[in-house]
Amino acid sequence: MTKIIAEYLLETPFPIEEVAAMMAGEQSSGTFVRVAGETDELRARSAADVLEVSLVGETGAPTLHSAFAERKAISGPYRQARVRIAFPPGNVGVNLPTLAATVSGNLYDIGEITGLKLVSLDIPAEYRTHYPLPQVGIQGTRNIVGVSDRPIFGTIIKPNVGMRADDIAALVDRLCAAGVDFIKDDEVCANPDCAPISERVPHVMAVLRKWRDKTGKNVMMAFNITDETDAMKRHADLVASEGGTCVMASLNWCGLSGMETLRRHTPLAIHAHRNGFGAMSRHPLLGMAFPAYHTLFRLAGIDHMHVHGIGGKFVDTADEVTEAARACLKPLSSNGPDDRVLPAFSSGQWAGTLPSTLEAAKSADLMFMCGGGILAHPNGPAAGIVSLHDAYEVLVAGQSISDGARTRPELAAAIDFFGTR
Repeated sequence: MTKIIAEYLLETPFPIEEVAAMMAGEQSSGTFVRVAGETDELRARSAADVLEVSLVGETGAPTLHSAFAERKAISGPYRQARVRIAFPPGNVGVNLPTLAATVSGNLYDIGEITGLKLVSLDIPAEYRTHYPLPQVGIQGTRNIVGVSDRPIFGTIIKPNVGMRADDIAALVDRLCAAGVDFIKDDEVCANPDCAPISERVPHVMAVLRKWRDKTGKNVMMAFNITDETDAMKRHADLVASEGGTCVMASLNWCGLSGMETLRRHTPLAIHAHRNGFGAMSRHPLLGMAFPAYHTLFRLAGIDHMHVHGIGGKFVDTADEVTEAARACLKPLSSNGPDDRVLPAFSSGQWAGTLPSTLEAAKSADLMFMCGGGILAHPNGPAAGIVSLHDAYEVLVAGQSISDGARTRPELAAAIDFFGTR
């Protein structure tokens, strides 16, 4: 079995090759000095290897404070480099939290380091087979909602939280009438007093079954079951017993173990919400970039992954959203299993942001979620859904959105209303 390769962006005022070697030792068989029992045979079997150190720049001031560097009276320059380290999979075993601890862990606290970001992880194909795969994935999601050759158009329950279960069910009824493919709870609405999941799921599923029986269309609802692990399992069982097809969880607050436990417990699609990821990603020299982050959580067996949206209300650049979407649509390992997941675009999306979204994904295998883009359409939610279909159809026909809007009133109304915001 080949090794797990982690790539970092490192900043340090100390000799950079020595710090890279220290990182490899600290996260494998060594520490800052050689200890008793650290034999040559043990090191050959368990030591991590520095594969590459490539300088990318330097600065006169540290990105992050280090009391250790101050005590050593080190004042720079602070060199920055790409560092690649190979870790033996045998050090980790089949243990997702320990994999995360190995490739990150105490590295962020090493005194010689004034900036560190885990950029990406390369997982060997054989090692990938030890972890759960998506149970539903891209094609399974398409099969459930009956959409074969276009993006899946979805929306979010709004207001985010505060409605009672019967109010949410009434909104779902209107959304089903409008023709939506997918609906999700907001991340802040999991088990509130006003709409506990024990009430919300039966109310909403009664509506979804009504529309399924009436039209044959199976709208997928991602119920937010974020909770402690045993409660999530009970919530997932309730969704399944009512005929539901999808649950949602907040990755960062449920954790790797929670997500892996949920995956092994339920065959339902897991809609993975990454809220809080910005705390890890926004600083260029601290935390974790999306390619590394999504690798860890995809090893837990999720089916859909949020990637934010282009031109939306969040901080992501178009390049960052593009990188995230394309990463979701690739297997984690070369020559490994098909573990692709459906990228879910959201945040400030409407018909006018669909062209850049399709260009980013280079595929129609995506979930395009519009809250206000559907619910706030000036002619109502049904017109909001029509505007999305119109936008996709004119793009496939080789037209621009503005040209297509000349003969499509719902699309024209969307442009007039959302285009100036």
